[in-house]
Amino acid sequence: MAEIQSYYKAAEEKMEGALLHLDDSLAHIRAGKANVRILDPIRVDYYGSMTPLSGVATVTTPDARTISIQPWEKGMIAVIEKAILNSEVGITPENNGEIIRLTIPALTEERRKALVKQTRSEGEDAKISVRNARRDAIDGLKKEVKNGLAEDVEKDAENEVQKIHDKYIKKIDEMLAAKEKEIMTV
Repeated sequence: MAEIQSYYKAAEEKMEGALLHLDDSLAHIRAGKANVRILDPIRVDYYGSMTPLSGVATVTTPDARTISIQPWEKGMIAVIEKAILNSEVGITPENNGEIIRLTIPALTEERRKALVKQTRSEGEDAKISVRNARRDAIDGLKKEVKNGLAEDVEKDAENEVQKIHDKYIKKIDEMLAAKEKEIMTV
């Protein structure tokens, strides 16, 4: 019975990993609202080492359309601005000598549709990962039958793996629906 539990646990861990990856991917999709996580991939040269932006400045959202970046050292303003311009964020920074501001532009209808398409693509990748985890668990259970596991126990275990799979697919669908709603809200 312990070997069956190990298949459940392994499948659930893989499915949870797919969910976490999807959450991270969706956070980097700009939805017309200020979100500091869109700056996560940006690295700046800080005394010879590439450091995350949050490691050299305070990053906040004072309102729904603005991201404010306040470097801890004034000399970092030019470096941070250059890193933002060279990144894939696609927003031109403005600075007043102390604070860098990123104004998030309103999305066009065409851009919204493209972002929804990208969101769905990320969701489908996550679903594929969940399905692969289910397949791996079921294949492992079938091998256990050859090692002496009763077939009815294996069928019950398959049903349990399917329930775990369905739970994660539902969570993915809920995450996608929430992100699509966020993107399409004007």
